[in-house]
Amino acid sequence: MKEFLLFILLFCFSSLNAQLLAETDKQKHYAAGAIVGSIVYGITLGETEDKTLAFAASILGSVAAGYIKETFDAKQGYGFDNRDLLATTYGGLTVGITLDIFARDGKKNKSIINLFKKKRHNKKLNHNLTLSDLHY
Repeated sequence: MKEFLLFILLFCFSSLNAQLLAETDKQKHYAAGAIVGSIVYGITLGETEDKTLAFAASILGSVAAGYIKETFDAKQGYGFDNRDLLATTYGGLTVGITLDIFARDGKKNKSIINLFKKKRHNKKLNHNLTLSDLHY
């Protein structure tokens, strides 16, 4: 199943021509999609510990960000550019694939990003107390 998914993803990338990312606007959209995709991947993996769900969420997050941006552009009078949406989606897809390869499997407290981990302090107790050490 993973080989089939990899084939489909590589086929999707083969339709990406080199001219799409030659424009600086498309490079910015690609970078924005990569940033949004990585944030969504990290949060989803940390919460669910499911790599497949985190991968899908990273792609959907980048598509949503691109769609919102292009809808905003259309309302401003610049028009809805499908190539900008495609570049943003490719950014999320690239990060999703990369993090899916390198992320650890869902093991408790072993996720790739753990922002809320509490630090443990080693406190040694002194069991050799005398009566003079106790204050009333």
